[in-house]
Amino acid sequence: MSRPIALVTGAASGIGAASARLLARDGAFVYCADRDGPGAGSVAAEIGSPSAAPLWLDVTDEAAWATAMQTILEAGHLLSVVVHAAGISAAGTVRNTTLAEWRRVLAVNLDGAFLATRHGIEAMHQQGGAIVLVGSASGIRPAAGAVAYSASKAGLAMLARTAAKECRDAGVPVRVNVVSPGGVKTPLWRAMPFFQELVAQHGSEDAAFAALAGSGPAFATAEDVAQVIGFLVSPAAAQITGVELPVDAGYVL
Repeated sequence: MSRPIALVTGAASGIGAASARLLARDGAFVYCADRDGPGAGSVAAEIGSPSAAPLWLDVTDEAAWATAMQTILEAGHLLSVVVHAAGISAAGTVRNTTLAEWRRVLAVNLDGAFLATRHGIEAMHQQGGAIVLVGSASGIRPAAGAVAYSASKAGLAMLARTAAKECRDAGVPVRVNVVSPGGVKTPLWRAMPFFQELVAQHGSEDAAFAALAGSGPAFATAEDVAQVIGFLVSPAAAQITGVELPVDAGYVL
C-alpha cells in the first residue's frame, strides 16, 4: 500500500501543526503549508525530512494554490489528504465591523476553504482521498461580537456538503468533511485584544483560557482536534462525507 501524501494548510502553528505531526506519526508524508514560511519550515524540520516538507502557500491566492499543487506533482506525489486549518480570528459586531474587515476575514476563512476544496478535489479526483476543513463551533452557535468570523465558519458546512454531494453524484472518490472545535488553546487567540486584556488581568494565558471557559466546557488542545481530523481522513471513516462534526465538549448543545 502506498504512503499517504497529505497537504496541511495553516501548518505553522495550532491545529494545523498538530494535524501535520499526527498525520506524519500515522505514516503520511506531509506538506506543511503556510504563509509563515519559517514557521512551516520549523514544523517540517521537527517532523523530519523523511516524512515532511515545508510549502509556502497563501490560501487566498489561487495562483499560489496552482504552484503548490504543481510542486507536489513534480515531486512525484499524488495527494490523498487535504487538511485546511488555515484561518484568522476577528472581533467585531455587525455595527462596528467594516466592509474591509469583513472581506479580509472571509477571504482567508471561506475563500481559502473553497480553494482548498476545489484544488483538493482536482488533485485527488482519480486516485481518491479525503478533505477536512477546520470550522468552528462559532459557526454553529452564534458568537456575539464576532460576526465576520462566525459567518465565515458557518459557510464551511454548506461548502463541504455541496462538494461531498457533487463528488458522490459524479462518482468521484473524494470525501469532504468539517471539524468544528469549540474553544481551543492556539496562538489564534493572541491576536484578539480582549484576550490580551484577560492575560494582563489574570497573569498568564492559561489563566485567561480558564476565565474564558467560565462555567462552560474546558478548552481543548490542538492535539485533541487533530485526533478527530486523523480519524476523518483515515479508512475508518470511509463512509463519512458531507458531515460537520463539532469537537466542543457540548458547547453547541
